Amino acid sequence: MAARGIEVLLLSVGADLPYLTGYEAMPLERLTMLVLPTGGDATLVVPRLEAPRVEEQGDAFALRPWEETEDPVAIVAGLAGAPRRAAIGDTTWSAFLVGLQAAMPGTTFSLASEITRRLRARKEAAEVEWLRRAGAAADRVAARLAATRFSGRRERDVAREIGDMLVEEGHDTAAFAIVASGPNGASPHHEPGERVIESGDAIVADFGGRLGGYHSDTTRNFCVGEPPDGYREAFAVLQRAQDAAVAAIGPGIAAEDVDRAARSVITDAGYGEFFVHRTGHGIGLDVHEHPYIVSGNTAPLEPGNTFSVEPGIYLPGAFGMRIEDIVVVTDDGGERLNHSRRDPAPVE
Repeated sequence: MAARGIEVLLLSVGADLPYLTGYEAMPLERLTMLVLPTGGDATLVVPRLEAPRVEEQGDAFALRPWEETEDPVAIVAGLAGAPRRAAIGDTTWSAFLVGLQAAMPGTTFSLASEITRRLRARKEAAEVEWLRRAGAAADRVAARLAATRFSGRRERDVAREIGDMLVEEGHDTAAFAIVASGPNGASPHHEPGERVIESGDAIVADFGGRLGGYHSDTTRNFCVGEPPDGYREAFAVLQRAQDAAVAAIGPGIAAEDVDRAARSVITDAGYGEFFVHRTGHGIGLDVHEHPYIVSGNTAPLEPGNTFSVEPGIYLPGAFGMRIEDIVVVTDDGGERLNHSRRDPAPVE
């Protein structure tokens, strides 16, 4: 903060707050905010009715509950003083930011992620262990899906079952489940719907949950009977691309070089226009966080960085495919945190 000229850090809803305090604020119209001055003590401002949910840590922050008749924006502004520059949480509700701008007219606001992402992107051993456990739970779901009947069922029903499996296999909550069958597979973020899965369909299943605050996120592929024409050839390219990206990972490697490793394999095979998204995203307390594995991100990878490696090929009107593993950067390379089968599993 001092190096960037930030005099106070203001964190509300979002993952930065529990990362620093252990407390996750509910997204309410009542303001919760950590006020952390560069040269002073931290104070967590919370609605009185939410205060019992806070595990007080006197060595880290003081607790300031506010009553329904008080103005929490004024309380935060008073604790912040009159800083020239403040960094505010990226996901703070705009109503609170506008209020703080009015209460602190001499303050310039910037994004807190310019500071917090460097902390959160480099995971400690305990964080990696939570991610490893979450990944193992997701792998168990993938194994169960390989023995699940898909044909004759609606996408949304299979997605609902995946959500149940995520909890049954150890997640605290299910975060999402994409089931995209047949031509719907060509839409990377397809919303599972009423389409009934049929024989000959290729299926993309992308799912994840939350365990101990940390997320899983994996994508696996399934085929009902014989896959459609051209599927096997394209999938062989996709597997090579994903393996090349994982092999490129290591400390000091630019994030964009991992993207390039996957993209060059797909492009050289003639599918470049059908790989329509970045190769990966960081993961931790948020499903998507820094570092992003995309062209233009020249930041070097560091040990403890965790992110997805998920190249895809999407042929409109025909089918789609994506292989996604979570990888952690080690001192000498990268370690996959997902170990379920990556080739398309034949299903009924």
